[in-house]
Amino acid sequence: MRIADKMAVSIHYTLTNDEGEVIDSSDGNEPLVYLHGYGNIISGLEAALTDKAVGDKLNVRIEPEDAYGLFYEDRIQVIPRAMFEGINELAVGMQFHADVSSGPGVVTIVDIDGDDITIDGNHPLAGVPLTFAVEIIDIRPAADEELAHGHIHGSGCHH
Repeated sequence: MRIADKMAVSIHYTLTNDEGEVIDSSDGNEPLVYLHGYGNIISGLEAALTDKAVGDKLNVRIEPEDAYGLFYEDRIQVIPRAMFEGINELAVGMQFHADVSSGPGVVTIVDIDGDDITIDGNHPLAGVPLTFAVEIIDIRPAADEELAHGHIHGSGCHH
């Protein structure tokens, strides 16, 4: 069986940046299970996995455009502390859902200078080329309910 759209795919992976630093890994955890062809993982990795089989191992470099997008300076803004009404404690690294220039998204506090709060609406990995070491663990046809919901149902899913 080969990876194609509408397949439930289980992979183990290690994600690194160009410096070789591990950003994320399934090592020691359950494999990542996703629905192929439904945008559940970044497009560059999904494309690289298409037509692979159980047991295949690959190293694939994904450019930012096919990962978390380019980095945009205009998504960094300084806003007044008053915009965080009802939140007493703010800290660098805190994230909030907000309407940003590209639409609804997540912003991260990157600096606090008195009442000036600098937020960044870029994804934390925007502009970063990524390298995935992947092993395909399992492939199966997705269930009708999974296809209808657009994601895999497993432990902890309450649909």
